[in-house]
Amino acid sequence: MFRFICIVVFLILYLILTIPVLLVEWIIGKFNPYARDISSLRIVQWGFKVILRMTGVNVTVIGEEDIPDEPVLFIGNHRSYFDILLTYSRCKRLTGYIAKKEMERYLTLAAWMRRVHCLFLDRKDPKEGLKTILTAIDYIKNGISICIFPEGTRNDGEELSMLPFKDGAFKIATKSGCAIVPISMNNTAEIFENHFPKIKKTHVIIEYGKPIYPDELDKNTKRHIGHYVENIIRETIHKNAGLV
Repeated sequence: MFRFICIVVFLILYLILTIPVLLVEWIIGKFNPYARDISSLRIVQWGFKVILRMTGVNVTVIGEEDIPDEPVLFIGNHRSYFDILLTYSRCKRLTGYIAKKEMERYLTLAAWMRRVHCLFLDRKDPKEGLKTILTAIDYIKNGISICIFPEGTRNDGEELSMLPFKDGAFKIATKSGCAIVPISMNNTAEIFENHFPKIKKTHVIIEYGKPIYPDELDKNTKRHIGHYVENIIRETIHKNAGLV
């Protein structure tokens, strides 16, 4: 419970004390947008790394060296709020996450999310959802990676279970031609969700799969690319279950 309180206090202070930083970042962006983007990325990553240190989580990372130095579409399974912190804190390139639209109600948090190229998806409005996907494609073409959890929501089922992937996310890769990098995560719900509100030290596994280029797949596999990537992640989390 002590860790939970410390993290909540840190998060509140971070969101309050970085309000002036948002203004500074806005000014920097007027002269050098790329410098603003990189500094914003590092500021958010610093906050995430502090929170992760507070949790005491021990992370084993596999395959990170296989991520190509180019904009990609990261696809991951999703069992914990900490999935975002665990993966975003490791991003070397500019990367925007696709989040649910409801996150926009948290003003300072939403401002930082926009600053680091996050997009907000309205899951109830297909037309707005398509606009989000098209914007993500433009981001890829402009050198910004995108990360999405295509289960559509956080899965609170059995540890090795997964919800079916929604196909819309994969249009980002098939329309832009970028590589898909699967992210398979084990045991992340054990940090927090499995014993809410306590936060416990635990060991998690993150494995980055080999990049998948849609245009290199056969027609049938490309047509069912969501199912193809879903199976890769499912097989990987089962393989890594014994490492936890």
